[in-house]
Amino acid sequence: MAADDIHLVSHPLVQHKLSLMRDRERSTKGFRELLNEIGMLLCYEVTRDLPLEMVDIETPIAPMKAPQIAGKKLTLAPILRAGVGFLDGMLALIPSARVAHIGLYRDPNTLEAVEYYFKAPQDLSDRTVILMDPMLATGNSACAAASLLKARGARDIRFVCLLAAPEGIAQFRKLHGDIPIWTAAVDERLNDHGYIVPGLGDAGDRMFGTK
Repeated sequence: MAADDIHLVSHPLVQHKLSLMRDRERSTKGFRELLNEIGMLLCYEVTRDLPLEMVDIETPIAPMKAPQIAGKKLTLAPILRAGVGFLDGMLALIPSARVAHIGLYRDPNTLEAVEYYFKAPQDLSDRTVILMDPMLATGNSACAAASLLKARGARDIRFVCLLAAPEGIAQFRKLHGDIPIWTAAVDERLNDHGYIVPGLGDAGDRMFGTK
């Protein structure tokens, strides 16, 4: 994966909302709403270059050829739990998208990803798949999820996250160098517990109020 395959989304609205989410005093409700809003904004960026085709339609005034997205409907693939925070915002823009659910949790001792659920459409080979998780920390969950999607036949995968650590980017590049990354920020590093610094804490806990 070349540097060009890491897309830093610097839009002022994205950066402003990210700063609000970093605040430790942000409520669960506020955090969840902001994650949903940023998901919608990131969706604009990750779909910017989708192919279009010209189709025949009739307006109330006259027939014309108009552009529509070409190919099969997209598949959105959130990593459970926190990845579902992006889902509603993205579905608001792509309401006909298919959804794959990828259940992974991080073993607290090894920091390795452990699969507990995977359900995806059968025909991923002809679809653009948007893999999503708010945090690219160690990279283990994202790498495991990408491997599951590839095993199901996915060939066009794009990964979207809110925050990334250099260590996570390096791990993802090593194992899935063909998958581009969209992120709102690349933070300094990981701490000894595998959390992004300065980060925003555990996105799942903050979204669901479980800690």
